[in-house]
Amino acid sequence: MANAPLAEKLRPKKLSEFIGQSNLVGKEGIIRKLLAPNVARGEVGFPSLIFWGPPGSGKTTLARIIAGELQRQYFEISAVNASSKEIQKLVKDNSNFILFIDEIHRFNKAQQDRLLPYVERGDFILIGATTENPSFEVIAPLLSRSRVLVLKQHSEKELELILNKALKYLKIKIDKKAEEFLVESSNGDARVLINVLEIANSLKTKYKILDTTIIENALQRRQLTFDKQGEEYYNVISAFIKSMRASQPDAVLYYLARMVEAGQDPLYIARRMVVFASEDIGMAQPTALVVANEVFRACETIGYPECAINLAHGVVYLATAKKDRSAYNAYMAALSDVRQHGNLPVPMNIRNPSTKLMKGLGYSKGYEKYDTQSYLPDRLKGKKYYN
Repeated sequence: MANAPLAEKLRPKKLSEFIGQSNLVGKEGIIRKLLAPNVARGEVGFPSLIFWGPPGSGKTTLARIIAGELQRQYFEISAVNASSKEIQKLVKDNSNFILFIDEIHRFNKAQQDRLLPYVERGDFILIGATTENPSFEVIAPLLSRSRVLVLKQHSEKELELILNKALKYLKIKIDKKAEEFLVESSNGDARVLINVLEIANSLKTKYKILDTTIIENALQRRQLTFDKQGEEYYNVISAFIKSMRASQPDAVLYYLARMVEAGQDPLYIARRMVVFASEDIGMAQPTALVVANEVFRACETIGYPECAINLAHGVVYLATAKKDRSAYNAYMAALSDVRQHGNLPVPMNIRNPSTKLMKGLGYSKGYEKYDTQSYLPDRLKGKKYYN
């Protein structure tokens, strides 16, 4: 442990030492109940678990604590580089153990399928950890044989407790502003907080109290969670669109900044704005489409970092514009009829008489340029889509 990272040295070994996730480890928490004495003695089976939570929320630590409390052999693998053969060997050489699979969402469907017989027979207790929504990333049969437990980001108060524990271990001090900056910048991730503190400790001069400058040098950049394949990705985009729809420029600028800072492709953001201009603003302010297209063009031409200004200009315009979904709703209603009724015959008077035969059959007969008669197929005569 002498050369281990500080985060490993500070990792709690008992449930009573664990900070955070009170909904799981508190007096009425499910993990505490699952670790009741009769379970530990093997009188009642312990279920397989899926821990779903953001980085640095304690998934690995809880798995190790559970193994210790149950006094079971514990094996830890990562789905990034583990193979099914490795798991087969563990089952062959051991029994009644706990297998922790970090980033279980990285296993493909076939690899997850191979876990099912082991879990069903009770060859091992599976504890999987994922930062992604298990509903989308873990196969249904495995979910049905496991309990999904949701871990939350650490609160600032919890991070302060963890920080104080680390400061005491390192026998150093930190000034109030630096502490607030470190806690806020860690974005709920205890591992980030501890790692930054460890680097900051190595940067400080002898006997010097850690200040904001040292923390900034250690941190380099605030931790932003934005996996481009993950749920947070879709959460932020959803918030971005809904903030424009609700005409809230302050909110939409915030979510725009989140995406830009996390490295989202500016053309993706601009494409969503072009769609929004027609879908949500439409006929209320037709020039919105022109502005959105020009923002897209600017992003294409300029790129980051300067095109972030063009995106900001565009989202404020779209958020403050009047909204009218009538064209979008009309199209969706027409599309519904197309899907329901198929290819209904086009009225004869508006068909194109491209040959003499077609003209002789009555194509275009009775056509008038400014006719007020409905041009819809006979089955849909009188139908109103656009209001």
